[in-house]
Amino acid sequence: LSREDFQRIPELAINPLGDRIINAFFPEGEDQVNFRGFMRTLAHFRPIEDNEKSKDQNGPEPLNSRSNKLHFAFRLYDLDKDDKISRDELLQVLRMMVGVNISDEQLGSIADRTIQEADQDGDSAISFAEFVKVLEKVDVEQKMSIRFLH
Repeated sequence: LSREDFQRIPELAINPLGDRIINAFFPEGEDQVNFRGFMRTLAHFRPIEDNEKSKDQNGPEPLNSRSNKLHFAFRLYDLDKDDKISRDELLQVLRMMVGVNISDEQLGSIADRTIQEADQDGDSAISFAEFVKVLEKVDVEQKMSIRFLH
């Protein structure tokens, strides 16, 4: 599949983060994704069943684990892939999400407040550990799950 194939999906075309989601399917520098790569990315959104929570602890962590779902979400915000979400990155994603409905001043205030609340080490950015801490009470498993078949 190519990026254009994904852009033809109406739900992605109208999603403010559609381009970020589409980019998640493609390995760095690649313009096409094969079936295996497509399924690996989609697997992040598979619901976690109760019987999966008690699986082999020594095996590899499943792609749909809470930790992997959080890493996937974090990468949507970490635009420059430096393992931190800066104020500018947060602003860019907020702009994508709200468009022109909120002034730049209001968006800046939201970004500043978000970083102030999440930043524990004082570097004016949000690390993955800080991101996880902010979302510790959020039901990520439910919010980042898509049921394809019933």
